[in-house]
Amino acid sequence: MGNPLFQKARESVLAAKQSTTNREKAIAVAKNALSSAFAQSTTAEKKQLHKLQDELDSL
Repeated sequence: MGNPLFQKARESVLAAKQSTTNREKAIAVAKNALSSAFAQSTTAEKKQLHKLQDELDSL
């Protein structure tokens, strides 16, 4: 099944990237999801979360 917090973080970053209205809120939700996922992730997942964070920072 995988890590549901990791999945939520990935979905939240994707939603923030696609957001055309209220992007600031979508980014805040994604940052929160990333933070939650990071605490419960494996080393491999953490590497992917760092990449997602970089994508979010570039918005």
